[in-house]
Amino acid sequence: MSLRRLFSIVLKELRQLRRDRLTFAMIVGIPTMQLLLFGFAINLDIRHLDAAVLDQANTARSRELVAELAASQVITLRYQLSAPQQLDDLMREGRAGVGIVIPADFDNRLERGDRPPLQLVVDGSDQVVQQAARQLAAYPLARLRDPAAAVPAGVEIVNFYNPERRAPVNTVPGLVGVILTMTMVMFTAMALVRERERGNLEMLIATPVSPWELTVGKVLPFTLIGLVQVSLVLVLGQLIFAVPIRGSLLEIYAAALLFILASLSLGVFLSTLARSQFQAMQLAFFTFLPQILLSGFMFPYAGMPRAAQWLAEILPMTHFLRLIRGIALRGANLADLWQEMAALAAFSVVVLGIAVTRVSKRLD
Repeated sequence: MSLRRLFSIVLKELRQLRRDRLTFAMIVGIPTMQLLLFGFAINLDIRHLDAAVLDQANTARSRELVAELAASQVITLRYQLSAPQQLDDLMREGRAGVGIVIPADFDNRLERGDRPPLQLVVDGSDQVVQQAARQLAAYPLARLRDPAAAVPAGVEIVNFYNPERRAPVNTVPGLVGVILTMTMVMFTAMALVRERERGNLEMLIATPVSPWELTVGKVLPFTLIGLVQVSLVLVLGQLIFAVPIRGSLLEIYAAALLFILASLSLGVFLSTLARSQFQAMQLAFFTFLPQILLSGFMFPYAGMPRAAQWLAEILPMTHFLRLIRGIALRGANLADLWQEMAALAAFSVVVLGIAVTRVSKRLD
């Protein structure tokens, strides 16, 4: 082995890497992004879950209890309610994850200790909320009672939408978003880059095809693939894990279709940045990692810093997880979750518009 020839090969590869700016940026960008996400954005402590309070007792001790629970920072009191139906509506629409229900005879229950003086109603479609409920249930209610009382006061936890607390009920709907994000973005980006590498796009541009027609025509076949994947996950989820579908199946497919279009738009945009299929795969992974970490699928969204939450609101998977869990598990409809649909539609229009503009510039 000649060290001189070996050094020449190494030098050649380093020069090639220097010319390949995108790969060089990924070498620096991926570890930097992972460090920032895991160091700052990913927080396993559950904080600031949106909560509603139905205080039917409205006594000094019930108000003290509510203040103490709010001071724990596990929850943020957003709503003061006057009727149980209001709590049902907030939970179904996903605007509140925890409901604190204090009965009218709170003081009597607290003193006698024969019945739970406090009821925590939690959104069982989100496993993070279930963990928060256990933290709140550990609150020492006995401190509000007579110190001489011998019977401890407990907390009743009512788990909406997942009374058995089965993990697949939470994870399987979320896996629809994970699988679509991974496959749609990568497949689209790599397929379009492959067409450019083979010279097929240059042949198509010679025909009377506009950039919009070219881009949309390339994207539409993958839409059918995405819908097939949605159907497969939903069917297997019911057959194997007995995951319920409480909402409209048609609305689930409508939300999935919009999310597929958003993911395909992102894939088309990445294809305009990549010069090779390997770069397209790198970029797809670069966008996949923040979505799975910040969307609330793996880590509690409420525990993230405000800046990380702002970034999560830009990512389409964040909104789709709220949609699929809301419709499939809570029985919500698209009217209840119209903000999430609007966010996905806006993302699709903006990103696809930028991608079409870049396709036009690259092929003119």
